[in-house]
Amino acid sequence: MKSAWIVLSALVAGMLLGIGVELAAPGTGTASLLYVEPIGLLWLNALKMTIVPLVVALLITGITATADAARAGKLAARAVMTFLAAIFLSGLMSLLMTPLLLRLFPLSSSAATALRSGLGGTAEAVPSPTFADFILKLIPTNPIATAAETDILPLIVFTTIFAFAITRLPSPQRTTLSGFFKALGDAMLIVISWVLALAPIGVFALGYALAVKAGFAAFGGLIHYALILMGIGVSCLILGLLLAWLVVGISVPRFVRAMVPTMAVAISTQSSLASLPAMLKSSEELGVDPKKADVVLPLAVALFRFTSPAMNLAVVIYVAWLFGVELTPWEMAVGLAVAMAAALSSVSLPGSISFVTSIAPIAVSMGVPVAPLGLLVAVETFPDIFRTLGNVVGDVAATKFAADGVEEPEPSGVTP
Repeated sequence: MKSAWIVLSALVAGMLLGIGVELAAPGTGTASLLYVEPIGLLWLNALKMTIVPLVVALLITGITATADAARAGKLAARAVMTFLAAIFLSGLMSLLMTPLLLRLFPLSSSAATALRSGLGGTAEAVPSPTFADFILKLIPTNPIATAAETDILPLIVFTTIFAFAITRLPSPQRTTLSGFFKALGDAMLIVISWVLALAPIGVFALGYALAVKAGFAAFGGLIHYALILMGIGVSCLILGLLLAWLVVGISVPRFVRAMVPTMAVAISTQSSLASLPAMLKSSEELGVDPKKADVVLPLAVALFRFTSPAMNLAVVIYVAWLFGVELTPWEMAVGLAVAMAAALSSVSLPGSISFVTSIAPIAVSMGVPVAPLGLLVAVETFPDIFRTLGNVVGDVAATKFAADGVEEPEPSGVTP
């Protein structure tokens, strides 16, 4: 949380300096972009270079871990199926709600134009392929070339097939390959942590360039973006409560009363893992057998983020709307599939890392510019509160649903 506030402060400082320089000496700010903006773009490129290897490594480890969990017994298998259904509903809700919120609360045309000009990145958007072209590109003929061209969707298709193939290997071979990709992912996480350590410098430079180009309208645009994202976060909370009521069978007042301590921890830490002890207590108050909760809740923290598809799709839809990229229903369906795959592969990552590694593949697969993510990650501090709140609500509701469907907790496999 401390680093997130530092990055946000760097963004604000860079924007204020850019506006101040341009107001004090018109033209000076624009001239200085030649020296300042490349610093931000260099940092953004360093962030983007980690996407392909990290997505491949995390997707493989995520799928193999999910498959291993599903094999652990009826309770774990039911929990995994519950997680998949919940993230599908979360993403579907976002596809409906985000365009609605943008229509109900639009950004002024002048602010949108200024923000779009400041963020740049329109050249990255590519024309939408025909349906036939899209289907033909779905299966890559050369996965290595696909990775080199950052063609994310066919790369994810190949990686998913490869990951499921790994799950069918004998145990020693499966362990070897899973361990290799786990090590690759861990190494890339170290690289990205180094890049993110320089985030205050990169974001300061990007914020400076944005303010010089867009002026005070940049502040309004970023606030509008954060409010739309928080609106989707609130929608996730409401969806989670509705599912707890209509599917799990717990009244909203009872569920909220049991969740108050957990929500307090979630707000203060912005971490599902740190909220795990409180979630165990809340699930017990809702009548979940502690033995079952001990199985499902740690699994939920490891594999499940209820809000991830919804919030990540909302970011991409917002950028598409800002840059005038028309999204077809088919492209939205593809985005939902990629968002679900990304959610499984990034659930154990810190927010700033998962923001880039989860959202960039969705944006690329939908033909939406990726460049704005370098700045939008700086204002993720506020939406991230709602991400965590929605996640803990989803974790406990899913645990209750999974536990109620299995009479006895599965044995741990350890002989007493």
